[in-house]
Amino acid sequence: MSYDPPRPAGRLLLTPEDKEAPDRARRLRLLGLGEHPEPALDAFAQRLAERTGAPYAMVNFIGEDRQFFAGLRVPEPRPVARGEDTKPEVGRYMERDHGFCPHVVVRRKALALEDVGDYPRFAGNPVVDEFGIRSYLGAPLIDSTGMVLGTVCVADVEPRTWGKPGLEAIKSSAAELVTRLERREADGFPL
Repeated sequence: MSYDPPRPAGRLLLTPEDKEAPDRARRLRLLGLGEHPEPALDAFAQRLAERTGAPYAMVNFIGEDRQFFAGLRVPEPRPVARGEDTKPEVGRYMERDHGFCPHVVVRRKALALEDVGDYPRFAGNPVVDEFGIRSYLGAPLIDSTGMVLGTVCVADVEPRTWGKPGLEAIKSSAAELVTRLERREADGFPL
C-alpha cells in the first residue's frame, strides 16, 4: 500500500517535473533564443492573437528556472476607475510554476482550457488570480531533434470555446514557427 501525502489546501496545481529542462536551456542558448525579445516573434504573437481573437498571445521559451516570452502580445492597459483594484501586467518573464505552458512542454501536446475554473488541477494557478486568466490554448514547439523548445499560446480573461478550429490554429501556428526557427538556424539569419 502506498501513501500519498496530502496536498496543500488551495494549491492543487503542481508544476510537472521537466527532466528535459537542462538540455532545452542548452539548445535555446545554442539557437540564441530565450534571452531577449524578438520583434519578429512579437509580430508572430500579434498575428496569433488576431487569428484566434485572444487578447494575449505569446511565444514562450521555457528554461530551467523561468519562462521567457520572446514574442508577446498583450492588450493595451485600460484606464482604472477610482477605488478599483488593478491587476499586474504580463511581462516578458514568468516564474516556471506560473501558467500552463510548463504542462504543455512536459505533455508534449496541445492543451485547451476553455474555463480554467472547470479544472481543479489548473484553477489554483497563480495566473488565474494575478492576471485574471480564465482560458488558455497552447501547443508545443517541437524541433526536428525532438526537443520541446517552448510553446505558442493564447489566453483570455473570459472563458472561451476554443473547439477544434482553435486547436488546429494553435497546432499549425506552432508547426509554422518551428519551421521558421529551424530555417533561421540553418541559414544563420534572424527570423
